[in-house]
Amino acid sequence: MADLFDTPGGPEAPAKGRPLADRLRPARLDEVIGQDHILGPDAPLGVMLAGDTLSSLIFWGPPGVGKTTIARLLAGETDLHFVQISAIFTGVQDLKKVFESARIRRQNGQGTLLFVDEIHRFNKAQQDGFLPHMEDGTILLVGATTENPSFELNAALMSRSQVLVLQRLELKDLELLAQRAEQELGRTLPLDGPAREALLEMADGDGRALLNLIEQVSGWKVDGNLGPDALATRLMRRAAQYDKSGEHHYNLISALHKSVRGSDPDAALYWFARMLEGGEDPRYLARRITRMAVEDIGLADPNAQAVCLQSWETYERLGSPEGELALAQALTYLALAPKSNAAYVAYKAARQAAKKTGSMMPPKHILNAPTGMMKDQGYGSGYAYDHDAEDGFSGQNYFPDGMKRPVLYNPVERGFERDLKKRLDYFVKLRAKREG
Repeated sequence: MADLFDTPGGPEAPAKGRPLADRLRPARLDEVIGQDHILGPDAPLGVMLAGDTLSSLIFWGPPGVGKTTIARLLAGETDLHFVQISAIFTGVQDLKKVFESARIRRQNGQGTLLFVDEIHRFNKAQQDGFLPHMEDGTILLVGATTENPSFELNAALMSRSQVLVLQRLELKDLELLAQRAEQELGRTLPLDGPAREALLEMADGDGRALLNLIEQVSGWKVDGNLGPDALATRLMRRAAQYDKSGEHHYNLISALHKSVRGSDPDAALYWFARMLEGGEDPRYLARRITRMAVEDIGLADPNAQAVCLQSWETYERLGSPEGELALAQALTYLALAPKSNAAYVAYKAARQAAKKTGSMMPPKHILNAPTGMMKDQGYGSGYAYDHDAEDGFSGQNYFPDGMKRPVLYNPVERGFERDLKKRLDYFVKLRAKREG
């Protein structure tokens, strides 16, 4: 009797009625394109299968790279019954039925490989529900996720599984997949060389997306071969892979920020464009660009903040897409500006010092004395008015009495901070002279 979540039995549908991606699904692990780093003889899965020691797994990778296919083939290689569910459509009661079916199957001598797509969508309680069934051998879990498991999965579940990272398919992998598709279809694609390469690039490392595109192109009635422009006209461009609330978002903003910090305007503009193409809010980018000016340029170029704020205001007035050019110009300015995080480091050091000495009073000589009692207690006594001092500098101590004077701000020898360093050194020497 078939289980609720078993793959339906019976003869396969005729090839004509099946999607190309389904018709080309590998029947053996050695037919899988790409992922040699986990499937090779000395790679994790290769070693597990050779030693008959397959354990629970988490497949982490982008869409269309073979997570479901590999899980299905692993079940066949290990004589385990394959059950597939999706965390999006599966509730607690459904999971109970899955586990009960697996328990009965185990009593009858058949193990179960439970493949859970989008496993990160299960909450903590649901993830915990897998643990006892993994521990007693009722199921061998293979979870698939496009999100970083470190952030999305419970530590307990992670400790009982091995995380394997699947990679986006390279152009050579996609070309091999395209050749297999042509063999299955019995005809070559009506594309010239540049158009064929453009088609592979449109897939953006996603094998399933490529096969869907090929299925469209193969049905066109054309004379000769199409070029890239004709291909682009006929095909809707595939949207860039981007999740504004997921790890990919943080990866790209990190790449953008570090490109600016590394004084590489070309890389900065590339990541900026990647985020815009993915649908990122330009206002978010305007805020982050301004933060870069504060954190990484600082006082080496005080004008950097003004450039960022002006570009932000320009965007608000022009809107998209024209206003995005102003943000791109600010980004280019930041990438080529002199860099200094001296003020940022000084600020963090000041916060740490404040936490350690937060109960210490300012020295009395710099306190105001609005009442007679406060004046009698020495408030304001001995204060030297700097404008009356030689060089407009009294050299008095402004830290709490008894606190060792820290050095927080260390300007760099770059940009405007070179001038600030000269001023700072001047006051340090003058203070030492006055104190002496």
